[in-house]
Amino acid sequence: MNRDNKSKFIVIEGLEGAGKSSAISLVGDFIEKHIGQAPVCTREPGGTPLAERIRDLVKIADDSDPLCDEAECLLLYAARAQLVANVIKPALERGDWVLGDRHNLSSLAYQGGGRGLMTLVNVVSQATLGDFKPDLTIYLDIDPELGLQRAANRGELDRIEKQALDFFERARATFLSLAADDDSIAVIDASQTMAEVHKDILALLQSQEW
Repeated sequence: MNRDNKSKFIVIEGLEGAGKSSAISLVGDFIEKHIGQAPVCTREPGGTPLAERIRDLVKIADDSDPLCDEAECLLLYAARAQLVANVIKPALERGDWVLGDRHNLSSLAYQGGGRGLMTLVNVVSQATLGDFKPDLTIYLDIDPELGLQRAANRGELDRIEKQALDFFERARATFLSLAADDDSIAVIDASQTMAEVHKDILALLQSQEW
């Protein structure tokens, strides 16, 4: 995709309980002040009518027909392909900034690392996204045990949040490994207080050459 404007695609990533929602609000406010208009906000899976229906399939457990790992992976990429084609790329081409709640890094970590399907993830990612990626990804890093405690305090857990602790430990290791090899991924310590996390995020955003 060719972009002659200065639009940006920024994504917030993290395990359950890392504080993505408050971080997204903070980054959204920063973008609005920086460019004079609110970003286009997306979430994954979801973000289009079809992708939202896929989200329900992935998030809601059906004991009579358990979702197998490979189907989960393919459904997530189907939802992502819809979102990128129908929302994200058109917004960027218009010159709008896009702020995403999760993107491809989540599939690399959860389905690739957590599920052990990295070969499938890499193939499907290349087929659906090619070299398309965010300009900046902010990964909120947290110990899975602490994150899940925080998530449980919010209310009932969904199918993904109910996975075993070692699933999230593998996902976290993958997040950190990928971040170490990619300068466009910034790691923020999400075990800090919210005020400290927000201070670090703002410092990161202010350091960028927009």
